Amino acid sequence: MGAGDIFSHQLIAAAGSARRQAYAPYSNYHVGAAVLTMDGDIIVGCNVENASYGGTICAERVALTAAVAQGKRSLKAIAVVTVDGASPCGLCRQVMFELGPQMDVYIADGDDNVRTTTVQALLPDAFDGP
Repeated sequence: MGAGDIFSHQLIAAAGSARRQAYAPYSNYHVGAAVLTMDGDIIVGCNVENASYGGTICAERVALTAAVAQGKRSLKAIAVVTVDGASPCGLCRQVMFELGPQMDVYIADGDDNVRTTTVQALLPDAFDGP
């Protein structure tokens, strides 16, 4: 984590709280995410599964699209919390790149172990669109 970055601790805590709200009856794999906007707002999301698996949405995309829906387009960081500290999927990485290519990324597990990276490091050859 960034030295003395109080926001990273708050962001990870918010993602951990969001994880408890996950709807994951099929995988039982609960994920929480929290996005930090440039103006200091924290917007959370959790994974929401669906019997039609294509209808499932990851926690990262829930948080990111909620930020967009609230008019927040300048994003500073995202935290993702899972039981085992799993990294975001490829689809989420692409959405993260599209909405916040300069974001810091905090990946935490259920034991509060945190790995810090960036969107650029997670997806070095992102599709950059037209």
